[in-house]
Amino acid sequence: MQNFRDYYQMLGVARDASGDEIKKVYRRLARQYHPDLNPGDNTAEEKFKDIGEAYEVLSDPGKRSQYDQFSRFWNRSGFKGAKGTKGSKAWGTRSNNGRNDTQELKYDDYPDFNSFVDTLLGRRETRVATEAPSPSARVASSDPFRPGNTKTSYTVSSRPSRRDVEARLTMPLEKAYQGGRERIRLEDGRSLEVDMPPGMVNEQRIRLKGQGIEGGDLYLKITVSPHPFFKVEASDIFCQLPVTPSEAVLGGAVEVPTLDGLVKMTLPSGVGHGKRLRLAGKGYPTGRGDRGDQLVEIQVVVPKTVTSQERELYEKLRQIETFKPRLDLP
Repeated sequence: MQNFRDYYQMLGVARDASGDEIKKVYRRLARQYHPDLNPGDNTAEEKFKDIGEAYEVLSDPGKRSQYDQFSRFWNRSGFKGAKGTKGSKAWGTRSNNGRNDTQELKYDDYPDFNSFVDTLLGRRETRVATEAPSPSARVASSDPFRPGNTKTSYTVSSRPSRRDVEARLTMPLEKAYQGGRERIRLEDGRSLEVDMPPGMVNEQRIRLKGQGIEGGDLYLKITVSPHPFFKVEASDIFCQLPVTPSEAVLGGAVEVPTLDGLVKMTLPSGVGHGKRLRLAGKGYPTGRGDRGDQLVEIQVVVPKTVTSQERELYEKLRQIETFKPRLDLP
């Protein structure tokens, strides 16, 4: 059979390999030969296309079954296309999305392996068939447009197996908050540019229409990575802000990180350790057009080392300070 391709050999798997094994090998090869990782390498690009076609057939139980039947027949003595033979018939059962129906296939009808694969994968192909000429036409001129020599074109197609798929996407909190254009790489080797919405949250599903299998949809399940400073609590954002003892005592303006950048916040004088202050409207989007608040918990931090000048000032302060936190202890 012309152009026959051994899909099992292309993927490097045994003919009795399980679906999971085929999927695992395909993912590894797809990453290895992906055009984005091999720019300008035509050989890698062709290899990527070949393994994609092999996986599309072998990953679908119905298509794989037809391919296995075809493979058993194609090089038998007498099968159309086999060297030096002609005339015998090979039969099979057409599969519809993995289910067998009663329609039978004559593999002998396919002039080459490409025609069989085009039908199997639902690619449109045009063939030309010539009707047997009538006796009068044989006697008449060889005009191709005379009755008996009419040429009829038709298309062969199979219904594609439309499937929705799901993929998990992990992103930092800042990107989830801002949204915007993002390039993502899927496990099947594809690379997509996607406009992500702002204000994404953990376990949110985003639908990408037509990016699944055979025109199905792709659903991205979002995971937002833990942030070292911010913690999202519903629509509010929580953070801990370290301040010095003098800042806690005297109060005044300090800079606080937010998802929009640094903002100034006024500390009240004498603010205590663990006190929570609120930055209105600096939280996470609620999905209703507004935002929550940012809750800032004050952490009074004592320096582990001080300069000689600082020590001298602390000594003077101790001598003159009137604050006695242990005065009421029993």
